Parts: sequence; structure tokens; C-alpha cells
Amino acid sequence: MSFFQRIFRRPDYNSEITDLISGMKSDSPDLEARQRAGRAIWWDKNLDRDAQAEFRDARVAQKPYVYSTENK
Repeated sequence: MSFFQRIFRRPDYNSEITDLISGMKSDSPDLEARQRAGRAIWWDKNLDRDAQAEFRDARVAQKPYVYSTENK
């Protein structure tokens, strides 16, 4: 530990949120595994680049003001 770290060292501090999360993790040890499984459902996906290109090409341009009341 350097000289400045010893001078400016604060006592160990945990916020209420940190204590809450630590309590949740100690109450249910499988919490992190369930979080990873939930993330995998929505976020960790392999994208199909060809399908993305087809979706982009099939997009229809929107009118500048979509709520206009044009008489046709």
C-alpha cells in the first residue's frame, strides 16, 4: 500500500444497495445462474445476417406525418 493510499484510506463502506444484493445472493445461491439463464433468453443470441438484410430491404418508408387526414 502506497503512502497516499494509507493517508486517504477510508473505512470499508457498503451501501444499502450493496448490502441488499449481498443478502439476496446469500439467501439464494443460484441467483446468478438464474440471471444468466434469463439473459440468455433475451440477449445472448446469434444473429442471422441474411435475415437482417432481408428485413432491412423489405422496410417500407413511412410518411413524414403519419396522422395526416388525406382525402383520396
